[in-house]
Amino acid sequence: MVLKVSSIGAHYEVTENGRYLAEAHVQAMQLDEAENLCKRTLEIHKEHSAPASPEEAADRRLMALVCEAKGDYESALEHLVLSSMSMIANGQENEVAAIDVSIGNIYLSLGRFDEAIFAYQKALTVFKSTKGESHPSVALVFIRLADLYHKTGKLRESKSYCENALRIYAKPVPGTTSEEIASGLTEVSAIYESLDEIEEALRLLEKAVKLLEDTPGNRSTIAGIEAQMGVMFYMVGRYGDARISFENAVAKLRASGESKSAFFGIVLNQMGLASVQLYRIDEAIELFEEARKILEQECGPCHLETLGVYSNLAATYDAIGRVEDAIEILEYILKMREEKLGTANPDVDDEKKRLAELLKEAGRTRNRKGKSLEKLLDARSAKKESAKRWSTFGFRT
Repeated sequence: MVLKVSSIGAHYEVTENGRYLAEAHVQAMQLDEAENLCKRTLEIHKEHSAPASPEEAADRRLMALVCEAKGDYESALEHLVLSSMSMIANGQENEVAAIDVSIGNIYLSLGRFDEAIFAYQKALTVFKSTKGESHPSVALVFIRLADLYHKTGKLRESKSYCENALRIYAKPVPGTTSEEIASGLTEVSAIYESLDEIEEALRLLEKAVKLLEDTPGNRSTIAGIEAQMGVMFYMVGRYGDARISFENAVAKLRASGESKSAFFGIVLNQMGLASVQLYRIDEAIELFEEARKILEQECGPCHLETLGVYSNLAATYDAIGRVEDAIEILEYILKMREEKLGTANPDVDDEKKRLAELLKEAGRTRNRKGKSLEKLLDARSAKKESAKRWSTFGFRT
């Protein structure tokens, strides 16, 4: 789409329409289209708008979001700084603070931790003075600081900021939405997961799900939380709970019309792994096969997520005696991994060993469970040994 200014004063409407379209492209992860629209709106501002207009500042923030999503952090930072200068000129103190949070995020991505702390602390000071110390905006900055300190190895400080945020969410100020609290709890949960406090992370996710009503508008969000819960249940060996969480997520994603998305394929793969651990092999094969079709379509057959599903399918085919099918898949995986990772990569070496073992047995009648399944399920309590076997001839998460 080409944005054109047809009359004096019409540029406001044109840039506003361009912003809405760009936001829609960002939501759909169509980043090149969003970037082109943002560039055009900024050109129109340069030609027709007053310097440092709030509208231009809004478009620069959107452009920064696109640049950040594309990994161009320096450009994102430049647009955020210019947007902040516009908001300062217009006396928009809270907007400046919100931009400071975004600037802190960019510095964090660049590993410029001291500058990130400074940006976050600036925002924190403004939010506390203008919105109050118990406002969700303050909690959000606490979470950003918790994440930063976790990344820099200061775990005590990280946990302290998490607790500060949770105190705010425990007694929310009037006007705080359930969605805001649920989003914050989900982010804190991710930090607790990184701190290896899985039970606390799960408790926070369960609370987040309860806060969100199961309405069409929330189903995708709840599905994402339930999928993350499934991953955590799987990590601690609660495979039945993991499967139930994945099943709930799959049902909601289907109901939301997202059954063709890459995320849906990944959740199906995870559910398949839980089914394997519960010896529901036929169900696992169905899930892996559906996941394969989706990821082939959405990511392509050479994508690492797709190759991971191929690997799981090969293991399950071997488990039920479909050795030739398993060999065919493993030969393809090995070829793709060699092309993408090189012949010296550990993953490539793993696939070579798996394929060699299957080829050795292909001419013999198999009257036992396939080694893929045996090595995944054997000696569940011996976690270190199981982990070693997993990488040699098992399933991939």
